Amino acid sequence: MTAENPTGPLGGHLDDDDFPAYTMGRAAEMLGTTQGFLRAIGEARLITPLRSAGGHRRYSRYQLRIAARARELVDRGTPIEAACRIVILEDQLEEAQRINAEYRRAAESSGPAPSV
Repeated sequence: MTAENPTGPLGGHLDDDDFPAYTMGRAAEMLGTTQGFLRAIGEARLITPLRSAGGHRRYSRYQLRIAARARELVDRGTPIEAACRIVILEDQLEEAQRINAEYRRAAESSGPAPSV
């Protein structure tokens, strides 16, 4: 097995944050929570797990990080619906800041705007 031609059950997805590698049971165990919690944040549309061929929920590492953040808020007393909304807004803010930084870099590298 080489790095250029990975084989095995994950087929080279070990570094893919979006690959749905974890079952609901394993995800709940990793987060130290219940499967019911994962269902609840799914119902609140914080994360949408992919489904296996047999219909079982599968979670990615990215989704587990999002779920972990929601769990932190819930553990501090935030209602689950509010925690999910907070995490969604935090994620949107982070994305907007990333895009703004890209625009700033592009504007700085193109030099000053021509005067009219």
